[in-house]
Amino acid sequence: MIVFVYARDAHYGIGKDNGLPWHLPADLRHFKRTTTGQTIVMGRKTFDSMGGPLPNRKNVVLTRSRSFQAEGAEVIHSLDDVLQLSKQEAIYVIGGAEIFALLWDICDKHIVTVIDEKFEADTFVPPLSEQEWELVETVPGPIDEKNRYPHEYRTYVRKQAK
Repeated sequence: MIVFVYARDAHYGIGKDNGLPWHLPADLRHFKRTTTGQTIVMGRKTFDSMGGPLPNRKNVVLTRSRSFQAEGAEVIHSLDDVLQLSKQEAIYVIGGAEIFALLWDICDKHIVTVIDEKFEADTFVPPLSEQEWELVETVPGPIDEKNRYPHEYRTYVRKQAK
């Protein structure tokens, strides 16, 4: 199973300058709860932007660079490597945009934080088609002094072909 985990703003922005355009601690906690104990797959730029592997997860970096090494992470180089891994266990894809684009058509589930605000972004994801995806869960996120933006956590699953 291939699961995407990401946050997006009202205009489908997911990043700016290899980082998040917003500060939303509740979303970071949600991300940690969702991915702890799981296998996470990311691109090299995402791995580099985090400054190292995330704890309590199996970190996998997908890169075309055959010389790239990542201490504390497994490095893979192809779509076939991702598919083999996803046959063995659920994988949680956490970005970036190139990795999402590569796997978009074969993803099984999206766990998305939708932030009801527009931010300056340079990286985007496409909208999810209602014909292809079913919204199965919506949970409102907290709004307080540290989490100023209205947001909710949505889970979508791919509809079965009729």
